[in-house]
Amino acid sequence: MKLVLLACLVALAAAAPRPDEDEAKILVDERQATADGNFNYRYETENGISEDRLGTPGSEGQSNMQGTFSYTSPEGVFVIVTYIADEFGFKADSPLLPTPHPLPAHAIEQIRVAEEQRAQGITFEK
Repeated sequence: MKLVLLACLVALAAAAPRPDEDEAKILVDERQATADGNFNYRYETENGISEDRLGTPGSEGQSNMQGTFSYTSPEGVFVIVTYIADEFGFKADSPLLPTPHPLPAHAIEQIRVAEEQRAQGITFEK
């Protein structure tokens, strides 16, 4: 969940207007979509922001997506993030994302109990 939030914040930061910069021109804007739910798009701007995204229909009715986005941070660091979003959740990868620490024992125990309950057919539904 923290990675999803971090990725959203990074995407917002990348897309946020910067008052000391002029508007960036779009250099590439390629989009394709088919009636069966598949799509892809790619864009690049002259200030170095870019994204490539590929989408396919998922097994649970969702759109599965994978791609990469990149930009230069206000500190001048080139940021590139690759991601996958599917029925198993959102997974982002970047050298700049924090490395997860080992889970504490109580969290491991909660996961074990949840897996046992799932195996017995006990699930939580909203």
